[in-house]
Amino acid sequence: MPHFTTVRRMPYSAQTIYDIVADIERYPEFLPYCEQLSILSSKQEESKTSLHADMTVGYKAIKETFRSHVTLDEANKTVITTNIQGPFKHLDNEWRIEAIKENLTDVHFTIDYAFKNWAMEKLMGSLFDKAFRTYAESFEARARALAGTPTD
Repeated sequence: MPHFTTVRRMPYSAQTIYDIVADIERYPEFLPYCEQLSILSSKQEESKTSLHADMTVGYKAIKETFRSHVTLDEANKTVITTNIQGPFKHLDNEWRIEAIKENLTDVHFTIDYAFKNWAMEKLMGSLFDKAFRTYAESFEARARALAGTPTD
């Protein structure tokens, strides 16, 4: 069962990073293999927003859509995603954004997933593994594009 975790120190405010991670509708603009993302429902609960969303990922002729429950918790600077339906037996993903100081933030990214069947693992496994392992870099590049380089 694939599991990946990383911590990246970024020279941006925690709010800047949280805003980028929480803006899931824009993921197709910068995430590798993410072709489409549709929010199906949204519900505000105090400082948290709960979403159901479909994400379509693809590479060449391979395309797969999966539905997830996403919890955006601005107060705690976390984004948690859990698989609802699609090719995964389970998919758990967490972004935890931790302010170190005003413009220095540690971004904790963890993902754990398993496909429902062996054939899907063989067909899609390496694509998903490669994509998930580049997500932290993709968000860092997105922060540079939106917020500028730290010396700006």
